[in-house]
Parts: sequence; C-alpha cells; structure tokens
Amino acid sequence: MYQVNKELIIRSSSEAVDFALLKDGKLIELHREEGEKSGFQVGDIFIAKIRKPVAGLNAAFVNVGFEKDAFLHYHDLGPNLSSLMKFIKLVSAGKIKDFSLKNFPFEPEIDKDGAISDVLSANQSILVQVVKEPISTKGPRISSELSLAGRYVVLVPFSDRISISQKIESKEEKDRLKRLVQSIKPKGFGVIVRTVAEGKKVAELDKDLQNLLDKWTAMCKRIPTAHHPSKILGELNRASSILRDVFNDTFTGIHIDDEDLYYQTKEYLQEIAPAKVSIVKHYQSRELPLFEKYNIERQIKTSFGRTVSMSKGAYLIIEHTEALHVIDVNSGNRSNKAQNQEDTALEVNLIAAAEIARQLRLRDMGGIIVVDFIDMSNPDNRKVLYDFLREEMSDDKAKHKILPPSKFGLIQITRQRVRPEVNIKTREENPNNENGEIEAPILIIDKISADLERIFKDHKKVVLNAHPFVAAYITKGFPSLRSKWFFEHKKWVKVIPRDAYTYLEYHFFDKEGSEIK
Repeated sequence: MYQVNKELIIRSSSEAVDFALLKDGKLIELHREEGEKSGFQVGDIFIAKIRKPVAGLNAAFVNVGFEKDAFLHYHDLGPNLSSLMKFIKLVSAGKIKDFSLKNFPFEPEIDKDGAISDVLSANQSILVQVVKEPISTKGPRISSELSLAGRYVVLVPFSDRISISQKIESKEEKDRLKRLVQSIKPKGFGVIVRTVAEGKKVAELDKDLQNLLDKWTAMCKRIPTAHHPSKILGELNRASSILRDVFNDTFTGIHIDDEDLYYQTKEYLQEIAPAKVSIVKHYQSRELPLFEKYNIERQIKTSFGRTVSMSKGAYLIIEHTEALHVIDVNSGNRSNKAQNQEDTALEVNLIAAAEIARQLRLRDMGGIIVVDFIDMSNPDNRKVLYDFLREEMSDDKAKHKILPPSKFGLIQITRQRVRPEVNIKTREENPNNENGEIEAPILIIDKISADLERIFKDHKKVVLNAHPFVAAYITKGFPSLRSKWFFEHKKWVKVIPRDAYTYLEYHFFDKEGSEIK
C-alpha cells in the first residue's frame, strides 16, 4: 500500500510559533501561536460573572476579561446548568471538598426552550468554556456545557451520556467501546469517545480518563480562591493541542527547530504514543532555516494569494465577501475541442477539488463557501466530482457540510470556524517606485514555469525576455532553474534581460521573433 508522508514542522521565533502540517511535502494546515496572545484559546475554561441577561437575545453577556464581553446563548447553557451553578456556589464557599460528582445530588434539567432570565441573573458566578476565539470585532463565544478533551475521550461533567464518534462506522466497534466506557465511567460524568479510540484497549482509555479527572480536580481546587474573571483551566499549549487533535499513527516525522519545544513535544508523545517518540527530530542546521528546507516559505507565498495556480495550467480565484467566500475554478488555456470538453472539465474539476479541500484547511475558511466548478453536462461526472470532494475533505476536522452540485455546477459548503482565518500577505511593495503592491516575485517564476509547460507543446525554440532580476534568478546558480527546465523538457530557453521591463513583465518569443501568447 502507498505510504503517505505526514509531517509536522514546528518553527519557533521570539514572537510566535508556527506549525505547518505537510502531506507528501504539500502544506495542508498552517497554525500560528503568538507569544502574547489574547489569552483566549478554544477549550480554555474561565470562572466569570454574568454581566446581564438580555431577554430579547435569549442570551447573557459575560465578562471574561476580554475588551468585548463574551456571548452566552441559552442553547449553550447545557441541560444541567442548575447542577453546575449549585456546584460552583458550594465549591466557592468551601462546602465541597470531594470534587468527584458521585455523591453530588443533581438538580432537575433546565427547560430546553426556556428563557435566560429564568435561569441566570446578574452577578452570578459561572464556569464557561471558550468555543470560538475572538474574531475581528466579536468577543469570544462561550458555553457553560463544559468538556475536557483528552486523546481518546472527552469528559463531560454533570452528564450521564456516553456517545461514540460518528466517524467510527463498525457497529461492533461502537458497541465494544460503549461497553468499555460504561465499565470505567465515573458517576456524574458523561463521556464522548473520539475517533482515534477505535481499536484501543481499556487500559489506554482508562488512563486517558484518569488524566482528565485529575485535570477536573485540579481545576475545582482553584475555584475558591480564583479572581473573577480568570482562566482556571488552560487548553494545552498549541503544540500539544495540535498534536492531540491531528496526531495519529500515520505521522512519519515531526521536525522542531527549538530545543525546549523539542523536549516538550517528546514528553507529550511519550505520554500519548510512546512508540512514535523516535519520529521527533531537533532541526539544528544553521545554513538553511527550517521552513526553507521543507519548501514551506515558498508554498505560503504561492498558496495564500487571490489566485492559486494548480497543475496543468488550471487555477482558482478566491474572493472573500462579508457574507461568503466564492471560489472560481478556471481551466487556463486548455484545448477545448467539443468531444473532450467534458473530460477536460472533469479533470480540471478534480484537480481543483483536491486543492480547494487543502485551501479551506490552510486558510481555515469558515461560513458559507460557494464553488463555481466548470460546467459538466454528464450527471455521472457531477457525482464523481461530489464524491471526490467529500473524500478529500474527510480529513478536515472542522465540522463541514457539502451540498450536491446545483444545476449551474455550483457546490455549496459550510464549514465551522473556531479561530480567526489565517490571512497572509502575498503581495509586496512595488520596487518600481510606483504606488501599490505587486505579487511576490516567487509567483512570477511559478507563472513563467507554467506558461513554458504550455508553450513547449507547440514550440521547439523559445526566447524569454524578462526584467534583469528575474532573468538572473532563472539563469544563475547551479543547477540553475533554466537547466532544470532543460532536464524536464529537453529544450533550452534563451533568456534575455530587458531593462525597460517593469519588475513583473515577461514575454516569450519564437525563433522568428514573433511573440508567443
């Protein structure tokens, strides 16, 4: 079976830590944890005070220490809110010393269609968990239905339910896990079994559960003396939380350029997957920065622009509006003879679907995404495309839903976003001293290479005229980019530097000197 290479590359600098997830050398996720972050990560638990319930919104505003109040909707209170509130009150007053819930009498559940003012009032103390980081002008979105996520299970205080990840398909496995968890589940806590628990033994699940119970106890101990508002349970540092959520047995390498982080990661892996500790490597080369070595810098520059080029000359255009994201698929300059138009459309659409699945994860795009694929008249092809897109997105951990193609060939996707979208500038200041910005130079080289691929099909001799900087980039060094083209296409390109050209201008000519469009 073909072995996929999955690598996590972690680069640390004084102001931030960058995490790049590569699949066969292609960048599929990019996360950044900044040193002085707003202090609100998905999963953090705060003790806070209700500011005021707002009947019209059926929600309460809660001061969690962010400049904008956090928003707590009635539906995010959780059915056992009354038990939680009573527990916090008794713990704060020092009346409960045993934080396991086995002897704690539960209150009745709240009405699922009730009103906020019936269950909460101003100045009450409440435990809340961040479910969405502050995005642009909005405060964090919070919930008082708490959950503590481990590697294999998620612990839900004040609940009795056991639920199993829907991604585990085998009924026997679901029943097995349910029976296991039933035998080890502490009273007063619900448990959600995560997808990675598939095939795991009871000892591993029990160890995970005990870790989470210890976390819960440590958190409860902080309640009596905690300031309001303050964080009483932090999510793991981003390195560990990314490992916890994305790491699985398919990883083939983790490369880290920071010594402390390297040891932290090894320790964390020792805990969750001891057999994999050996794949963690400390990258120490002085000459070549880590992100350059794995070609990540280049991929960042070429992946985050408005235009994303793909193989065979096809490209995407990604536009963002206030309400939704629109992605347009273009086939580039392909031959469109009637009989193969449908095949070309399917081929380009499949290349685009794989790239779109990658882009959504890479940029962490959320909300509604509308994709305008190239029209296909054959319904079977439309189904092939739809199934392929679903398959490509099956790795994506963000909750998402994909609707079948409409009559116009549009596919609508909704994707949940819990942290701000990754937005990287790929345009740079124009060095020709004109106002405005230009695309990053590396994009020009990529465009020239893509154009050459097309031109070589019909032309033996090609002359490229380009700005002196670009011309030098192509011809200097060993092996130069030009000699790489030669090995690939067995054709030599003559490169002529032209001082009159603007930085990003280039033209191809044939041996008669006529321009090739």
